[in-house]
Amino acid sequence: MNLIEKALNKDARSFTREDLLKFAKANGVEIFNFRYVAGDGRLKTLNFTVNDPKYLDKILSCGERADGSSLFRSIDASSSDLYVVPRYSSVFINPFSQIPAMDVICGFYDKDGNPFASSPDNILKKADKRFRDSAGLEMKALGELEYYVISPKNALYPAIAQKGYHESAPFNKWEFLRVEAANLIDRCGGHIKYAHSEVGFIRTEEQEMSQHEIEFLPQPLLKSAEEIVVSRWILSSLGYKYGVVITFAPKISVGHAGSGFHIHACLAKNGKNVMLKNKNLSDEAKKVIAGWLKSARSLTAFGNTVPTSYLRLVPHQEAPINVCWGYRNRSALVRVPLGWNLEKDMVADMNPQVKKRTGYEGNQTVEFRSADGSANIYLLLSGLVMAAAHGFEMKDSVNYAEEHFIDRNVFRKENLEIREKFPSLPASCAESADELLKDREVYEKGGVFPQPVIDGLVKRLRSYGDKNLSEKLYGKEEDIKKIVEEYLYC
Repeated sequence: MNLIEKALNKDARSFTREDLLKFAKANGVEIFNFRYVAGDGRLKTLNFTVNDPKYLDKILSCGERADGSSLFRSIDASSSDLYVVPRYSSVFINPFSQIPAMDVICGFYDKDGNPFASSPDNILKKADKRFRDSAGLEMKALGELEYYVISPKNALYPAIAQKGYHESAPFNKWEFLRVEAANLIDRCGGHIKYAHSEVGFIRTEEQEMSQHEIEFLPQPLLKSAEEIVVSRWILSSLGYKYGVVITFAPKISVGHAGSGFHIHACLAKNGKNVMLKNKNLSDEAKKVIAGWLKSARSLTAFGNTVPTSYLRLVPHQEAPINVCWGYRNRSALVRVPLGWNLEKDMVADMNPQVKKRTGYEGNQTVEFRSADGSANIYLLLSGLVMAAAHGFEMKDSVNYAEEHFIDRNVFRKENLEIREKFPSLPASCAESADELLKDREVYEKGGVFPQPVIDGLVKRLRSYGDKNLSEKLYGKEEDIKKIVEEYLYC
């Protein structure tokens, strides 16, 4: 529950305008903020002063208008107005405002009062509907939000390079910031599974960079996207508060772990997880995997959108380079993590006084591992959902998945011959753009991705001119440092 849910003793999904007005009045709210994600994937803000209850009622009832041409490249300035309309269920108390403030996520509507076709949230809603219609199932998702904290060098209790995984304070200096972020995300309505330090630790003469991760719980697609957007804003705001850089950039130093943005998905029917059948991966789950693998090369256009994305997709950094999947296999593009599909009760074994299994059944997911923090979360999820729908419509999709299964580390030299039978992911934004054009029908089917959105992505990806970038940068430390700094904030 977020703080407003607790105060009203009501599930946010059933919030009404009257609920928000009631809370604002009872808690002396003086500022109300509309938040929304535009074409560049960044969170935008529109501030309102709440000095008149009737005015607050008006904006909650009608929304407000904004300059669409400044928010979306596809809109011409000659007819640019869009409506921004609040989604009441997303409301939360702003944890950083010195003046009591409430924030709400909004969606875009066009001049005729229809959902704006190119807005990221509307694309995701359409993709969600198409998957439900195609598969007869609901897909839920969660993200693993990885980031680095870049701070002045501290000589005390140094961590070890590439050995930061689950490290504790004081060797991990920024555990307190991670915990504070998790607490604020929870208070703003996010659903966190856990938070921990990650593998990466980089130390220079002046700085140290420690890697962290916050992982979420499965949520409906739109809710999952909103939680990620708000969480990134919270983390960036905490970085500003403490005078450190928090970056979601895919790569900040060659030879050290990059930051991915892994997405887990699960399928449900009538509220029940259907990822397993008789304790084995179900055909439905394999169809999702098949769809992801079939469209893997073009999915990088949504998940890996800056040149430094492709400095991360290299061997031996727990980032995938080949289109394959496996159980518990972190070298594969798609991983099937442990799912508690066991007969044994480990907790009872560890605690003999416990007789009743607490239960984790129904938690099986599949994980897509190539994406990174440069992604627009709405478009990335939409692309994954459309690829999964394609998997359900492919002929022999289960067999396709089985043909791309691997049960070993694809990076080991002795497995080179096996690895080479699987396609490789693109090596640049330019190559990803080409793959997106080849697969555009997968994403445009049913009118989910408008043509201008695909064309805009292709244009942006090609604008970097990054073909063969890795080869050009090899051994050129100053050039690498320059391009890392350029995309530090994605």
